[in-house]
Amino acid sequence: MSDSTVAAATDAMASGADERLAYRGVFQRLFIRPEIGASIGAVAIWVFFWAVSVNQGTANGTAGVLDYAATLGIMAVAVSMLMIGGEFDLSSGANTGAMGILVVLLVKETGDLGGAGLTLWLAIPISLAVALGIGFFNGWMVERTALPSFIVTLGTFFVLKGAKLGFSKLIVDQIQVGRTDEGHGYDFWQPIFAGEWDRTLHQWGARDWVYTIGVLVGLSLILLAVHEMHFTRRQGGPRSAGMVQFLIGIAVGIAGVAVLHTTDGVGGNWVGAAVIGVGVLVALHGFASWRFEPRTDRGSIEMAPDVVKFVGLGVLAVVAAILSALAIDPYDETNFIFPWTKQGFRATMFLVFSGAAVTLLLVAAAHAKRVNAMTKSAVTMLSALLLFGMAFFVRSESQSVRFRTEAFSVMLGVALLVFVWAVLGALFHERDRPDVPAEILGSRLVLAGLVSAVIGFTVKLLFTVQSEIDAGASPAKFSMRIVWFIVFTAVATWVLGRTRFGSWTFAVGGNKEASRQVGVPAARTKTQLFMIVSFAAWLVGMLLAFRLNTIQAATGDGLEFQYIIAAVVGGTLLTGGYGTALGGAIGALIIAMATLGIPNSRWNSDWRFLFLGVILLLAVIANRSIRTRAEALRR
Repeated sequence: MSDSTVAAATDAMASGADERLAYRGVFQRLFIRPEIGASIGAVAIWVFFWAVSVNQGTANGTAGVLDYAATLGIMAVAVSMLMIGGEFDLSSGANTGAMGILVVLLVKETGDLGGAGLTLWLAIPISLAVALGIGFFNGWMVERTALPSFIVTLGTFFVLKGAKLGFSKLIVDQIQVGRTDEGHGYDFWQPIFAGEWDRTLHQWGARDWVYTIGVLVGLSLILLAVHEMHFTRRQGGPRSAGMVQFLIGIAVGIAGVAVLHTTDGVGGNWVGAAVIGVGVLVALHGFASWRFEPRTDRGSIEMAPDVVKFVGLGVLAVVAAILSALAIDPYDETNFIFPWTKQGFRATMFLVFSGAAVTLLLVAAAHAKRVNAMTKSAVTMLSALLLFGMAFFVRSESQSVRFRTEAFSVMLGVALLVFVWAVLGALFHERDRPDVPAEILGSRLVLAGLVSAVIGFTVKLLFTVQSEIDAGASPAKFSMRIVWFIVFTAVATWVLGRTRFGSWTFAVGGNKEASRQVGVPAARTKTQLFMIVSFAAWLVGMLLAFRLNTIQAATGDGLEFQYIIAAVVGGTLLTGGYGTALGGAIGALIIAMATLGIPNSRWNSDWRFLFLGVILLLAVIANRSIRTRAEALRR
């Protein structure tokens, strides 16, 4: 590359003439991840049903969502991997029921022809071998015949559907096959596939402290990681005075948390919140002074036309949210517009306008960044003030405890962080070039923060305290299905992101012939992907057989479309070569929240398929946009 070319590229990066040559910040990289659209959607749907239903957000509600999502998610993750590899498996749904029926028939000793009468120690491995054989057959047929996997697996679907019904009628003379507990070894296998944890039987007095510490430490580490990956490290090394300020801020924040937990009443809450706010501001400013380069080119506020337009639209959306809430009586639970009551419609419109306001203000901040740092900070600070005001509006207009305390506290916390971010953005230089050591440190902080937060939330869900029992808290049971779901998702995510097989999966899905030319065993990779789906179907079949103890012949039929929907909602493209296993799990959670949230909101559950269809269409549009941005970044 000539000196003139290097100079031209450098000038382009500085001026923003060609954004493909410019450094991409942490948020820009985050928003092109395949699963980011599903993650945002999952949060939005959770907040929506949290606002309009009672059960959402409780331990019992969370257990229900996770339990529903578990078997759906295991299959969605496996189907996501297969779709990334460029293929479909329409027999996946029927296969789940077939594996459950098979293991039951293998242990039964009754029927016209008699069951196999095997012990579960033999029946379970045999059923696994059969499942893997079905997956191998699907992959072998697709490769040998060059037929679309849609056609091959459709044939397998009808074979499995007919076999389930035919053998059930032939052996037990009914379409319901049971019982799993007739097999020898049931007492050993039942806790593995159908064990449950009843939180009401497990008390822990220190639960709330562990939860609070775990979540606060986790969020703090993630917050520091974002700053570390966003700002430019200080030239000449860290500044020790900033570290001292950082530690003082942490101490002040801890004191504020202690005040909240040791005092009662409004006065104590306000004092604790104020102390926490001061501690956060002092700590983050100290961290920035310690680690980052001070800004000398912040400029002055210049309200460019695009900035003014989107700020104005954002403010109008905030006003619309407030007016929509004021226009309807918050206590009116009469029917309004199907499927809402007036109270539910009020909450829905407030959330819709609030979401639009957030989106518009984010767009305004992006346009302001192109002007100068001070303009961006001004827009960000205005957003914080608007959020601060809306928090007090929600508190004043709500009688529900969850809005007056939980929602109010979260909104105040977010407003505080946005305000601090605006201050730091005006005072310290944002990174405009790669910094590998900072990225490594930031990634480790994120991982540590996630582990800490997950531990905190897990303790909160799995244990109870005496005060909850005295208040008559509803029971919540967490099953082994959830554990299998989490483990399967973690392994699949690791395989896709960290192994050679994962690279081969993306390669054969993106361009099969090109991958073959560079040495990828395309046929073997695709066959193994079909076998992974069949393994997942076997696992779900075992979970169903041990949970239900009896299996209907039609179990699983038609669910393959929900698996595909979950995969697509999670960011996997129908054309292959793009997606994540984690996205499939998130898509399953979205479907579970919608399926359970609709009846919990007292809507007619028959309309859940309409909801799923709308989600699918929106996901396809969002995924297309994300894919376009990702391809632009790679060029």
